[in-house]
Amino acid sequence: MSTLPADDSGVPLVYETVVPSSLQVSIVTFRPDWQLLERCLRKLALAIGAARESGVLRTVHVALVDNSADRAIAAKVVDLGRTRFADSGVQVSYVHGHANIGYGAAHNLALHGSGADYHLVLNPDVELAADALLNAVRWMNVHPDVGAIAPQVKRRDGTRDYLVKRKPAVLDLALRGFLPRVGRLLFRSRLDRYEMRDVIDADPERDIVDVAAMSGACMLLRRKAVDQTGGFDPRFFLYFEDYDWTVRLNKVTRTAYVPSFEVVHHGGGASRKGMRHVGHFMKGGWRYYRKHGWKWL
Repeated sequence: MSTLPADDSGVPLVYETVVPSSLQVSIVTFRPDWQLLERCLRKLALAIGAARESGVLRTVHVALVDNSADRAIAAKVVDLGRTRFADSGVQVSYVHGHANIGYGAAHNLALHGSGADYHLVLNPDVELAADALLNAVRWMNVHPDVGAIAPQVKRRDGTRDYLVKRKPAVLDLALRGFLPRVGRLLFRSRLDRYEMRDVIDADPERDIVDVAAMSGACMLLRRKAVDQTGGFDPRFFLYFEDYDWTVRLNKVTRTAYVPSFEVVHHGGGASRKGMRHVGHFMKGGWRYYRKHGWKWL
């Protein structure tokens, strides 16, 4: 982990004018919360509009991939997409009818067919700030050595969430995922370090490069980085597909946490979503450590 060079005067870098980029966005739904999905699409449309008006983005394609295997749900996803992006100049495509193939595999349906300069992986419960895409694409345009970036994440109450992590140990995941909140206080310093709070809170506006684990809730990737790594590993059905991809990305490019790329995330952990999610979490963790090596403590 390291930090990018800073201007000695402390003045933010001035972004040079570049040729407008193309962007593809993929959003995977499964029996979605309709209110959150509508807010996600509304904020996405606003962020796309701001980036296009600034000249940073040219063409934008949004792919809505529904894993629900329910025609009524798929029809409603299509209707929301058509309503939100009508007359916007944004191309929207819909992929459904393939049943629940998993989070990463569903994103790959869009990732593998895209020729856009950049690809945004986005959860349906994430809201982009109005300037999120403008700032993110500008940042990527002036840092060509970085292939993927993660945003600063806020909770709905405005407090910071910590979704970029250091390399996870089994103990960290067990403490964070399954220990009651009171119990976690006993391990606060350890968990704070795992969540990189020591670095992020020390300077909340600092870019951090070479992060060990990024969240699949929201990631902006360069086309070359997607092609070099092949996207998500479809063997991860749910959970750890993002950590696995970060490991592979760091072998061919650089990754970064960029605070000016800001979103709000309404999601929660596996332990708060029921035993089925706990099962997926444990299977994903087992596969991750089998693939990349075990780290217990």
